[in-house]
Amino acid sequence: MCGITGVFDLRERRPIERDVLARINDMQSHRGPDEAGLHLEPGLGLGHRRLSIIDIAAGQQPLCNEDGSVWVVFNGEIYNFVDLIPELSALGHTFRTRSDTETIVHAWEQWGEDCVHHFRGMFAFALWDRRRETLFMARDRLGVKPLHYAITDDGFLVFGSELKTLTAWPGFRRTIAEPAVEEYFAYGYVPEPRTIYAGALKMPPGHRLLIERGKPVGQPREYWDVPFQPLAPMRLEAAEDELIARLREAVKIRMVAEVPLGAFLSGGVDSSAVVAMMAGLSDQPVKTCSIAFDDPRYDESDYARAVAERYRTDHHVNTVAAEDFSLVDQLAHLYDEPYADSSAMPTYRVCQLARRDVTVALSGDGGDENFAGYRRYRWHGYEENMRRLLPYRVRKPLFGLLGRVYPKADWAPRVLRAKTTFQAMARDTVEGYFHGVSVMGDDLRARVFSPAFRRHLHGYRAVEVMRRHHARNPARDTIAQVQYLDMKTYLVGDILTKVDRASMAHALEVRVPFLDHRLMEWVSGLPTDFKLRGGEGKFLLKRALEPYLPHDIMYRRKMGFSIPLAEWFRGPLRQRLATALGSQRMADTGLFDMAFLARMVDEHARGIRDYSASLWALLMFEAFLRNHDQ
Repeated sequence: MCGITGVFDLRERRPIERDVLARINDMQSHRGPDEAGLHLEPGLGLGHRRLSIIDIAAGQQPLCNEDGSVWVVFNGEIYNFVDLIPELSALGHTFRTRSDTETIVHAWEQWGEDCVHHFRGMFAFALWDRRRETLFMARDRLGVKPLHYAITDDGFLVFGSELKTLTAWPGFRRTIAEPAVEEYFAYGYVPEPRTIYAGALKMPPGHRLLIERGKPVGQPREYWDVPFQPLAPMRLEAAEDELIARLREAVKIRMVAEVPLGAFLSGGVDSSAVVAMMAGLSDQPVKTCSIAFDDPRYDESDYARAVAERYRTDHHVNTVAAEDFSLVDQLAHLYDEPYADSSAMPTYRVCQLARRDVTVALSGDGGDENFAGYRRYRWHGYEENMRRLLPYRVRKPLFGLLGRVYPKADWAPRVLRAKTTFQAMARDTVEGYFHGVSVMGDDLRARVFSPAFRRHLHGYRAVEVMRRHHARNPARDTIAQVQYLDMKTYLVGDILTKVDRASMAHALEVRVPFLDHRLMEWVSGLPTDFKLRGGEGKFLLKRALEPYLPHDIMYRRKMGFSIPLAEWFRGPLRQRLATALGSQRMADTGLFDMAFLARMVDEHARGIRDYSASLWALLMFEAFLRNHDQ
């Protein structure tokens, strides 16, 4: 795992200053502490920071072909490189290393842009072909590895694994994108392809971009999407057997490394499944690590310990105090743009723990998206069933009125919150799901934002992100459609971003078997009834794992990686929150109704409302502003 960066002159062949490129490259030294490499030629500079995993002795980057006409910088792993080397060798290509990086160079020579179809793995790379005067960039199918880029006013394209490499380039303008602010406070992150800066973009997952010197830069082109194409009918028992075989194979190819390897073990279904598969594939005890909390409401360590004991893993546990909020400022630096998933804090700690013993860790991320494991899928299904009872043209005015006049009851169980139910009935499918996952709903964002900022948005609403994806949604039923939306938004923008930054802060590589694209293609084609049945998410996965995991692990209530935000903001962080949200820095942005922010802090502290998720989003935005101003 590594960090990449580079600069390409779109117009001429102006020299790139080595000192500037080296400084920017070293800003990502945490991603690759083992080695640093640069390649410069007129109009081009490539930088690489290396975390040595495969072919430690000879896999240095930037790496080139035999005559030095093709160069690549690469972040990730190509898991099928062992198969690609003999295939490309038989086609006449000569390999100087046994690294997966070199397969990218020769695959480009052989197949051009279609080389990405031959790779199985997680990757973000930029490849320079001097003969064609082209720069080719690509990102893996699910977006496990990040790739940012920007075009400056003076005609340079700058790219990097992290946004900080772009903002450090002398010609980059750090102008905040107003639509990104609206999106951040809705989703808790800035969804692809936007970044918080108007001049920078994220390469979307499953996309590639070919850039030719002297020609306009076009839009990235998609080369893969989750198909959701129905499979031939099969018996449940046959699907269970095939699932285990496919999951075991996805785990196996991710266990190739020349450095210590282990796994995260939270005590949930997904990480436990990965550990169970690893244990069956290894003749040595699997190294596992878990985070325990001193507050039992958030602690799953006993479940993790049960799995560790069953498979006799080399298990390590670190206890985190309930008031471990020392990372607030550090997160702003790690993520480079506003990011409001508070579970980034325990994720950072578990990565820190894992790095003491391993350099590569397998995780269970992606299981919920693949197998409909989130409770919100079940609730969305219930709401959709209610929406079908009346046409939208009737529901919208009728329940819209009821939703406006009915009193709010945050304290009540969800099924008894009539106001929430009325509001849900007044929405269409996409808006209903969007509202359910929003950090701040439309009404609350309208009150948080200043009147001037609302005017600047010209009516733009963050739901358009989901509408754009839904317009090309290949899934056919209600639950599969929102699974697809999550794969396009929450999975890449929140989950994978969180894990990448938290792990690479400690030079730890994380591999994700549930996001193997071949496994996902197959799972997406399974009937939704195999995933969500009788209110039970991950139905097929749990059935298939019954011989491997204890019943209590699989059928207990999902906890997740949570921290006690509500208590923090009524106790030890109350004053810090009030100071941050009332700061001149926040006022100077012109984005916020400062009086309403103060009211939110006060009402939360007095227990009138639970604004904890929204207040955390605001606190992290203020932390971003302080980092942005440096």
